[in-house]
Order: sequence, then structure tokens, then C-alpha cells
Amino acid sequence: MANGSRQAAWEFFGTELKRRREDAGITQVGLGERVFVSGGYIGQFEQAIRKPQLDVAQRIDEVLQTDGIFERLWLKLIKEQRYTDYFAHAAELERLATSIFEWAPAVVPGLLQTPEYARAIYLASNPLATEEYLEEMVGLRMERAQILKDATRPVYWVVLHETVLRVPVGSPAVMAQQLEHIAALVRNRKLLVQVLSFSAGAHPQMGKLLRLMEFEDAPPTVYTEGVFSGTLLDDPAVVKRTQANYDHLRAAALSLEASLGLIESAAEDYRRCRGTT
Repeated sequence: MANGSRQAAWEFFGTELKRRREDAGITQVGLGERVFVSGGYIGQFEQAIRKPQLDVAQRIDEVLQTDGIFERLWLKLIKEQRYTDYFAHAAELERLATSIFEWAPAVVPGLLQTPEYARAIYLASNPLATEEYLEEMVGLRMERAQILKDATRPVYWVVLHETVLRVPVGSPAVMAQQLEHIAALVRNRKLLVQVLSFSAGAHPQMGKLLRLMEFEDAPPTVYTEGVFSGTLLDDPAVVKRTQANYDHLRAAALSLEASLGLIESAAEDYRRCRGTT
């Protein structure tokens, strides 16, 4: 299912939810209280801004007595999604975000990866992968990166740990190309990048990818990712604390200018290495 048709299907989910709720004479707040979410979230489900978790869809069916229609719709949409279960919702929100703030402790974030770098990452995690699988995965990643080329692209601010620059992924040529790609995006004012150097020592969010996303008509969300797992968090207290941690990371990182210089220097180092192989 293409992204456009998937979004249309979620919009149908929302329209049907609104119709059934109003037919039952229940307000958004009233339904939210019965399924243990806020009335505002019910409104966002109805506008297809956010997608409910499966247990929420099941409780909606129970309250509205809809014979499981929302559970079935949810299962079909999730089954046909193009991304892994733990990342699919984050990928949907990524397209809606007005601002994205990312912390990358180990590898280049997906939105910034070149095809060659992405292929090396996938191959490292699955050395027996077929070429068809690699092409599909790399294609999906490059498709995501298109949001940085849109006129309505989000404000994108990334903090990279120096590890990202120094640990080779693929060949020296792949690393040189990858870092040059990031530098070019910075110079073309597509995003803001800082590097947290080794000398910064201990810091908040050590070892865990972090993404803060802000939206025009919805509360901000935090996405964190571990080994084959990911978590979306939107509790206001958690989001506020995470925002403070991210501010600390930015304060401890090199300046934008110094960070760009370090990225270009690292790319030059890989170029020299490439030239001697």
C-alpha cells in the first residue's frame, strides 16, 4: 500500500470513528475517558494526525459496540505497513513534524544516510541478506530522506557523537562520501548539525538514539530506539525532561561551525585512506 493510500485509509478510520461516536451521542472527551486517553487524542485519531494503539482501538470497539471494525482496520493497516512495527508510527509522525531534533550516538541518522552507507548498515546486521532485500530497505530509507528536500521540510537539528565520524561503516570511500553528504546538506542550509566530541565525556542519553518531534496541531513526541525495539513517548513530563537533556547535549557539543569543520576533516581523512588502498 502506497503512503498516500495508507494515509487515506487512516483518514477513513478517523471519519468512521467520528461518525460512530456521534451516532452514539458521545463527545470526544466522553469517549476518551472510557478508553483511557484524552479527548484531544480522540480528536487527533479522527483527523488521522495520530494512530491509536491496538488496545485503544479494541476499547473503542467495546464502547461504541462496533463489532470489532476498528480492531480489524488497525490490524490491516499495520500488517501492510512498510516499516517494522516499532518504527512504523514514528515514520508516519516524521512526515508530519514541523521540527525534528535528533541525537545519534553511534551511526548516521537514517534521514542523512547515503545509499551506500545505508546498505552497509543493513548488511552488517544481516550478512546473509539478499540483494532484493537490501535494495528494498535502502529504497525505503532514501524515500524517507525526501522530506529534507521538500519546500515544507521540517526544521532538522542533529547532534552526532564523534563516534559516528570515527567508526567506519563500509569502506573508507563510503565514509568519505557519507560525511561529505552531511557537510553539503549543512552548507546548503538544509539542517543544523553539531558534534559532541570525545572530550565532552559523560552526557545525557548515552548510548540511545533519541528523536524529538514537534507538530503544528499536536503535542510533541519523543522517540527512542534500542536493539530491535523503539518507543514513542508523549507524556508531557517525559517530553519536557527529554527536551532539557537535549538542550544539555547541544550546549556540550561543538559549535555549528566547529562541527562542520570536524566533519569535513574526518571526510578528508577517509579520502586519504581511500587513496592508499
